[in-house]
Amino acid sequence: MSVRHFNFCAGPAALPTAVLERAQAEMLDWQGRGLSVMEISHRHPDYMAMAQDAESKLRQLMGIPSNYKVLFVQGGATAQFALLPMNLLGPKTHADYIDTGIWSAKAIAAMGPYGTAFEAASTASNGYRYVPSQADLKLSKDAAYMHYCPNETIGGLSFDYVPNTGNVPLIADMSSTILSEPVDVSAFGVIYAGAQKNIGPAGLTIVIIREDLLGRASNTTPNPFNYALQAANDSMLNTPPTYGWYLAGLVFDWLLEQGGLEVMAEINTAKAELLYQAIDESQLYSNNICVANRSKMNVTFVLADEGLNDQFMQQAQDNGLLNLKGHRSVGGMRASIYNAIPLAAVHALVAFMKDFETRHWA
Repeated sequence: MSVRHFNFCAGPAALPTAVLERAQAEMLDWQGRGLSVMEISHRHPDYMAMAQDAESKLRQLMGIPSNYKVLFVQGGATAQFALLPMNLLGPKTHADYIDTGIWSAKAIAAMGPYGTAFEAASTASNGYRYVPSQADLKLSKDAAYMHYCPNETIGGLSFDYVPNTGNVPLIADMSSTILSEPVDVSAFGVIYAGAQKNIGPAGLTIVIIREDLLGRASNTTPNPFNYALQAANDSMLNTPPTYGWYLAGLVFDWLLEQGGLEVMAEINTAKAELLYQAIDESQLYSNNICVANRSKMNVTFVLADEGLNDQFMQQAQDNGLLNLKGHRSVGGMRASIYNAIPLAAVHALVAFMKDFETRHWA
């Protein structure tokens, strides 16, 4: 039997072993039908029943109100950077954006061909080490929406509050935090997320949109990218990412079996606290993010001697601790500890970090 190592990749990220085992068992014979779920039409009644069940379980997990549509579409979260203004600007010409890192900056840049992105706040000048407070937000007049990224995976920076935007719809890129803790969906106009961190494999994107925001797409928006058309066709206007949708449903089953998002939040908090404590007690490792804004999903840290980086990564890999290299734009290390990463993985990482420091720094 093959060995499963601890995979700290930021995305595509680890999937629960139980989910992969179930998918493996069903690979050639899905539900006794004599074929794979990848080989069945998305319009087949059996597949459509599975898809509807997956959506129902996501609604149950997140407490999604009935006046929100849930879309299972292609393109990834990066595509949504452009699809949001295409679908939500309507007759307006601008929207507000909070800049807290690389992903929010990319969303701002993608707005260019469609309208003006007004900067509600930015912490770029301080190296994205904290998020702006509610009082720091400067909301423009008559904005179509305000966009922010609750968790920046590259910098390991996370909001500790949900911005209050009044009557302006709040849009959130929750790619790295969705399903990691309970969230009040009704506080948002749109929540979107690439699947490859806490939902399933890359290729699937979830868009949760309040119904009153549908029907604002520009005339030049291609039909498959029109939220209203996809909602009217149950995300099957064109062929959806069928295997990703199926795997997402298995992940939703697994989350319900664990006890739901309240339980996952407790586990994720314990994992993050354990790892940050080890960093803070160390002379070799450090994290420069404001404590209140440290990410629970993506823990970044640097070594006091960067000359030890290659040894750290190689020895970590030799110990079954994979994909700890930080993003190329910031360097250092990053441990992504999404839902599928067990507490045992963080204990193993902390033990290795302490041993490495003893051997190379103490």
